[in-house]
Amino acid sequence: MKYYIIVGEASGDLHASHLMQAISERDPEADFRFLGGDLMTGVGGTRVRHYRDMAYMGFIPVLLHLRTISKNMKMCKRDVLNWNPDVLILVDYPGFNLDIAKYVHRHSDIPIYYYISPKLWAWKEYRIKNIRRDIDELFSILPFEKDFFEKKHNYPIHYVGNPTATEVNCFRDNCKETAEEFRARYGLDERPIIALLAGSRKQEIKDNLPAMLRAAAEHSRDYNLVLAGAPGIERGYYDKFVCDYGVSIIDNNAFALLMNATAALVTSGTATLETALFRVPQVVCYETPMPSVIGYLRKKVIKVSYVSLVNLIAGEEVVPELVADSFTDENLSACLRSILPGGNAREAMLRGYERMEAALGHNNAADETARIMLSLLRKDTP
Repeated sequence: MKYYIIVGEASGDLHASHLMQAISERDPEADFRFLGGDLMTGVGGTRVRHYRDMAYMGFIPVLLHLRTISKNMKMCKRDVLNWNPDVLILVDYPGFNLDIAKYVHRHSDIPIYYYISPKLWAWKEYRIKNIRRDIDELFSILPFEKDFFEKKHNYPIHYVGNPTATEVNCFRDNCKETAEEFRARYGLDERPIIALLAGSRKQEIKDNLPAMLRAAAEHSRDYNLVLAGAPGIERGYYDKFVCDYGVSIIDNNAFALLMNATAALVTSGTATLETALFRVPQVVCYETPMPSVIGYLRKKVIKVSYVSLVNLIAGEEVVPELVADSFTDENLSACLRSILPGGNAREAMLRGYERMEAALGHNNAADETARIMLSLLRKDTP
């Protein structure tokens, strides 16, 4: 069968590549055409456009590249219809993908499947009407989304497991490097490690890393302070922040760092879930502009109780979230002390991680998604 897949960022490239592999195992004749990245290209098929040529984030970048975005949108719509796949698979990236879905649904009978559902429970809930109208099957990687879509909006979906859990478990099972070998590789001494994961974008790093460093520096005599360098961020960008703190930087190897860390300070995002799955106690940090205003809006307007995936999945506050007006040096220092060995919050957090992991389940998300997709396409019962 012919599969057209659209992703718009690095995480989508990763998850889609695993899905493509799982589909290929069930459909040896699978023919892929996609807007994606290097990992998908490695699986095989025809790449129409790299996601780096499509993804613009933030108001100003989008405004400056409106012509390019419009051109890519038109090209993609024509290309899907011209190729006429057996299924169109959209992966996350809702701003672009929901527009593609609307067009393809209106102009063809191509089934449209959505893998990694848009986070309507947090923002733009009105998009449920687009989902209901244009998406034939929705595949969720967050267990609480099932109640949101099915009970609140009467729209059936498939919860398939979480790909991050699969990836972390795979790393843990296959990692042969000992703690001693890890320390030797990166020139670290025998002190335990406080990991700093400050985000994947320069703005996030600029906003969050300075406070993280100030809090972690209080423990620099007893701990190695190790920063996870994000893909695509040059080492020189970090230097102006870390030069006075004696921090080691490990590029593009956050999983190995978390495998060996004792505690972590983490900017909100998928990294919070990764840190929990490695069972590393953490403090979630996210500075915002106008913190007092954002803090008020968070209490009065925003519909979700938590910002971290750990707490959202667990349905309770497992990890402290220092966001907007609560993100202060004093709070960060106190929370970090509480999760270090001997701290009063460490053991309770580790027990909370167990509850969160149980909620995720043990499915391999890519395998389960591929199984259901092919069953639907072959008109079997999933």
